[in-house]
Amino acid sequence: MKKIIVAIALVGALASCTATEKGTAIGAGTGALIGGVATHSWGGAAVGAVAGGVVGNLIGRSHERRGYCIYRDRYGNRYEARCR
Repeated sequence: MKKIIVAIALVGALASCTATEKGTAIGAGTGALIGGVATHSWGGAAVGAVAGGVVGNLIGRSHERRGYCIYRDRYGNRYEARCR
């Protein structure tokens, strides 16, 4: 069972295009593996997959816009620009 989960995670990671997609796939696969091993149940694997996917998505997003920061103008509007 563990080998199937790892294989699915690797195929998903290799088929992904952007850093966000890769981070989500790797995070979900790793989270499922850790959750399943730690709890010895499918429920633990599912919770681990969701948690890992969320964290992997956030990490992947941070790599796509490297060198850009979010600023606010004097009216409170948010915008992205190169970090100062």
